[in-house]
Amino acid sequence: MTASTAKAQRFREFKMPDVGEGLTEAEILKWYVQPGDTVTDGQVVCEVETAKAAVELPIPYDGVVHELNFGEGVTVDVGTVIISVDTDPGAGPATAPAAVEAPQEAAKAEEEAEPQGRQAVLVGYGAAPSSTKRRARKPQPGVPAQPVSGALQAELNARTAPAPAAPPVAPVANGTSAGSAGRPLAKPPVRKLAKDLGIDLATIVPSGPDGIITREDVHAAAAPAAAPAAPAEAPAPVAEAVAPTETGVVNAAARERRVPVKGVRKATAQAMVASAFTAPHVTEFITVDVTRTMKLVQELKQDPDMAGLRVNPLLLVAKAFLVALKRHPEVNAAWDEARQEIVYKDYVNLGIAAATPRGLIVPNIKDAGVKTLPQLAAELGDLVATAREGKTSPAAMTGGTVTITNVGVFGVDTGTPILNPGESAILAFGAVKLQPWVHKGQVKARQVTTLALSFDHRLIDGELGSKLLADIAAVLERPKRLITWG
Repeated sequence: MTASTAKAQRFREFKMPDVGEGLTEAEILKWYVQPGDTVTDGQVVCEVETAKAAVELPIPYDGVVHELNFGEGVTVDVGTVIISVDTDPGAGPATAPAAVEAPQEAAKAEEEAEPQGRQAVLVGYGAAPSSTKRRARKPQPGVPAQPVSGALQAELNARTAPAPAAPPVAPVANGTSAGSAGRPLAKPPVRKLAKDLGIDLATIVPSGPDGIITREDVHAAAAPAAAPAAPAEAPAPVAEAVAPTETGVVNAAARERRVPVKGVRKATAQAMVASAFTAPHVTEFITVDVTRTMKLVQELKQDPDMAGLRVNPLLLVAKAFLVALKRHPEVNAAWDEARQEIVYKDYVNLGIAAATPRGLIVPNIKDAGVKTLPQLAAELGDLVATAREGKTSPAAMTGGTVTITNVGVFGVDTGTPILNPGESAILAFGAVKLQPWVHKGQVKARQVTTLALSFDHRLIDGELGSKLLADIAAVLERPKRLITWG
């Protein structure tokens, strides 16, 4: 057994798993351990945020934490090593296999370090190896910085410290930087990045500790040569930065902010584009008198069977939607493009679009069609509370069949909602307003709302979609139909 193989077997490396259905990256929110801490198989070591939810990750090894490869606030690709564990700390001091080995030996050690039969995947289809994108999180006032490993801290210090006034290292005859005894020193991911960008590592001046080439060094070498620096000038006042130019045009760039697209926003954008350009949408509208429904909401709040439950108009809209689906079960289906089949579903997983601090998410109530009104109210309350706390699990956001979006809470009359990918219909519930309405032959002030139903026209013809929407409105107009139809 070679020395590098022994090190690899002792120091186990845990890679960022796919914690959702085919997700590609996650942001490290919080480390629960630090180098030197003892861990056991199954112990939670960190919390990460994906495009769907915040998830806690357990370590699959027993031992002592050797190194944390990334700090908090860093976005890491699935398949990238995030923590290493010394599984035999009693064997005495040793160093983990890493950057100072030759590329072939490091790659071999990395393969041998991964335990057989144990994949770095919690849920989904597997992790594809790729590079790491570092996105620094802004420090929160009053929150102490989290400690990181010595190697990582040294690299961060090397990047942020002012460059010393020293001449660049001159290349020598063998193509390496002066002072190195062999091939340029760099970690395998950095070598891969250089290869992808077509950069020769021998031409790069390293900035990392012990002469190690970092990712930033490679990116700097790949960037076009910068123009000679102009003499330093005193910073201009803010007023001058945004003042009109000689042509009268305001410098707009000085008043703009750029935020990386990631997390829930990135996932939402991708899903909406995929849905809008895959499923042919049709949206229909209906305005309905919901005065009786609003009275029923108030009565249910006083009902002992509903004590402690979340009772609001959305609850009865959800129930009306489910009753209408029972009358038109062919709506509850999905289009399988690969097999060219329509999949009819004998269950309803009702999605509820929820606005959260992380962005829009759509968790769903499993088997909502068979739940009683109190059960539906309890699950709806738990769903909303969990979503606002940012604790919705990835499983809660998969498998939906139809969705409701409550745009009325924002004072909006209605909209043209886009289907959640893989679903057949989505209902938008608009604001309930007091409006003049013809009731029993007279114009009276009634509580009125507008519903909008978008559906996949491959599955649902106009007649079927119209009947579904009309039945939802009929139940809300006369909620006694919940008894006769439900």
